[in-house]
Amino acid sequence: MSAAGAAGVLVLAAAVLAASQAPGAGPAPAPVAQQWAASWAASPQGPYPSGNAAAQPVLEFAVESAESGALDQSFRLIIRPDLWGAQFRIRFTNAFGTKPVTFDDIYVGLQASGANVVPGTSHRVTFNRGRASVALPPGQALFSDPIRLGFVTAGGTPLLAGRKLALSFHVVGSSGPMTWHAKALTTSYLTAPHSGSHSADEDDDAFASSTTSWYFVDMLDVLVPAGTAVIAAFGDSITDGTASTLNGDDRWPDVLSRRLHATYGSRVSVVNAGIGGNQVLGPSRYSPEEPFSGGPAARDRLDRDVLALSGLSAVVWLEGINDLSTGATAEAVIAGMQDVVRRVRARGVRIVGATITSSLGSSGGSGTAEADERRRAVNAFIRGAGNFDAVADFDAATLDPKTGALRPAFQPNSTTGGAGDRLHPNRAGYLAMGNAINLSLIAQPGLVRRQAHQGDRPRGRLAP
Repeated sequence: MSAAGAAGVLVLAAAVLAASQAPGAGPAPAPVAQQWAASWAASPQGPYPSGNAAAQPVLEFAVESAESGALDQSFRLIIRPDLWGAQFRIRFTNAFGTKPVTFDDIYVGLQASGANVVPGTSHRVTFNRGRASVALPPGQALFSDPIRLGFVTAGGTPLLAGRKLALSFHVVGSSGPMTWHAKALTTSYLTAPHSGSHSADEDDDAFASSTTSWYFVDMLDVLVPAGTAVIAAFGDSITDGTASTLNGDDRWPDVLSRRLHATYGSRVSVVNAGIGGNQVLGPSRYSPEEPFSGGPAARDRLDRDVLALSGLSAVVWLEGINDLSTGATAEAVIAGMQDVVRRVRARGVRIVGATITSSLGSSGGSGTAEADERRRAVNAFIRGAGNFDAVADFDAATLDPKTGALRPAFQPNSTTGGAGDRLHPNRAGYLAMGNAINLSLIAQPGLVRRQAHQGDRPRGRLAP
């Protein structure tokens, strides 16, 4: 287990027998060490509406203004845990707020369809040992108390694989600028401004507006056996999933997750820390005068969005095309990568470098032959011996050798249609990327041995 995982909270899930147990009952079973592991993430990228959502509905009737933000209304966010368990905790964030935000009437349950919750599955979420509301100051984040979901067993259940949670909460008064993640590619729901609290409702009658973004929440943890591997997919819009299918869960990290679960069962979790428009080098900070759509630079958000993930074991990092689009030199991008690699390794976490896919022929600044030459120089560094713990060659998996661009079959947009932008792979392209990763290079050492010892044997091939 990594140093970052060891630094997480360890809980002994013990079955302690009473001192007066019946004779001959045998010794108490050994306590099983457990840990919190990240099961879902959504990196904060700035206040609404900075960023580029995909297939976003019109929100003018759901959000009166960016300055006032949420106004006495309820949110129902739909999120998909990568791992299930009997206990979760949720992190709320006001990372880019300018005033305290108060949340109350917070519930989590199993999504039925749309904004409907499966009857009887909602559980109240509390903070600070039982408080039903929480006020978050600007720039702060806070985990909830542990939440016991009565419909989930401690080890999860195969029937829940791929199912989603409905997280509902009411914003008291005005939130001011809302911290959000623009490109969720998952449909969530809002009530109208000034409509009061409806987060306890199991039906969706009050949630008239839909959105393809997440708000005020950036992490979901699950309590799992110690040694569970957590892998973060770190990057820009190609990790965030632009041009994949809305509600399809077919970004390359999703594909990687399914492969890992088929091989290692419930002993691994994959979370997505991508932000559309993100860069390795900059910009560093948000200001209203110079808003950034892609969030803080990768090296500036590394600690909050990646290294802070509970139980982190490994990182797969795909980034750099947006830096090259703005004219950054290959040398500058490489220097930024070296800094991130050094900091990740210092935490005892493995880091896999993913080669940058081609955007030759796209309309942006990275579409020129000169920019493509810089991209290939960065890729040569990524492939170089010793720079990363391993390499995921996404470029080789998606490149059309005849043209130097993305393969034609990978170009059409899978959600909005059309010919695509020649920058973002579609569903077929993400499938090729997710299948290009050698699983044995990212699984933390000893994972297979622990599984065999604990009876959760790997299934299928270790490597593609």
